[in-house]
Amino acid sequence: MTVLAGHRLARLIADRTGQPALAHDADVVGRVLPFRVGSHAADELIDWARAPDDPLYRLLVPHRDLLAPADFAAVEQTLRDGDRDRLRLVVDGLRERLDPHPAGRDTEAVRHTYPGTLLVLPDRRRTCPAPCASCFRRPQDAADPARGGPEAMTAALARNPEITEVVLDGEDPLALSAAQLDAYLSALLATPHVRTIRIRTRAPLHAPERFLAATADADDLLRALERVAAAGRRLSLLLHLTHPRELDPVPTRRALARVLATGTALRTQGPVLRHVNDDAGAWARMWREQTALGLAPYRMLVERGSGARRCFGLPLAEVLALHAEAVRQRGRGLVPVAGAPVMSTERGALALDGVVRLGQGPAFALRVLRARDPALAGAVAHARFDPAARWWDELTPYGPRDRILVPGEPLTAADVVG
Repeated sequence: MTVLAGHRLARLIADRTGQPALAHDADVVGRVLPFRVGSHAADELIDWARAPDDPLYRLLVPHRDLLAPADFAAVEQTLRDGDRDRLRLVVDGLRERLDPHPAGRDTEAVRHTYPGTLLVLPDRRRTCPAPCASCFRRPQDAADPARGGPEAMTAALARNPEITEVVLDGEDPLALSAAQLDAYLSALLATPHVRTIRIRTRAPLHAPERFLAATADADDLLRALERVAAAGRRLSLLLHLTHPRELDPVPTRRALARVLATGTALRTQGPVLRHVNDDAGAWARMWREQTALGLAPYRMLVERGSGARRCFGLPLAEVLALHAEAVRQRGRGLVPVAGAPVMSTERGALALDGVVRLGQGPAFALRVLRARDPALAGAVAHARFDPAARWWDELTPYGPRDRILVPGEPLTAADVVG
């Protein structure tokens, strides 16, 4: 797969859209957020005639709205001035402010994230096949010593025999060669207490050739997956699916079929994003089509409150309304849907179950799906209904006991309007 970035990407945008201004915008934004666009996305997914309003253009291509107007102007001016030192200072400052790690960076490549779960970031240089504007993050691998090899993973599992699930994550573990990936899978097969293996990836949707016969080690990769399933372990790929058009290309459907034939389960999750998929019909179509292809809808995610959030985030109330309408539109029959919208927070994965009316007015209902603190497993809480709140840390506890899940200050009786 050919990958375009920097000036080559700007030239592609100018050629495909016929709008030099969009190429200029991409060049300016790309100095802060170094995007890469693969040939599959360029040729099969993006509707260049609709740029910049095409949903997948908004998701995959750098555009002006990703920076605040003053920030865009600052980068643009330093480029015009030709002051490289000043440009580096401006860009570094913006990257630090836009870093989507509000709780700070965790440089550990092997992490015991939940009771019974180990998160592993493989130690080879990984490259996401399709960096998304909504979750864009600065690469860490080039600067930080890699410490996520099979040996480090095996050592962590030996120290923690209660772990039954391992999640391979990072930019994309399936960017590894088949031999590199098999080193991790073989180590896990040799660890009896690990029963579930999950791999988070976008490769089948954005680099389908990785699984097709034309790729040098595609068959070796599929055999590695097949060996895990044949050993009786639960193996699943968790696909980041954002728009129904990602399922349309013939190579994608062939790649998905080849993976399913190995006995690997395919599950999907994706965030609700303004200008990309903030449409109930798009979600209903995604659920129908992925079910027909053998994929299982897993989670609808709330856009995290960081980075270019002002461009993509929606209020929680709107996310709930969209989910309810998408469920209504999914059609008759046993078409599975993703459960309640989910926020990944410092407390763990919290389901946003809806809006309920309590004695002193409406409230958001929250429920723990997975907790970092075992004492919070299955906990429920309520937060004051706020039509403008977009993220967990903007919520206010409905009462003192709700602070177990909601970080804000509890309300007094005088604060609550019924």
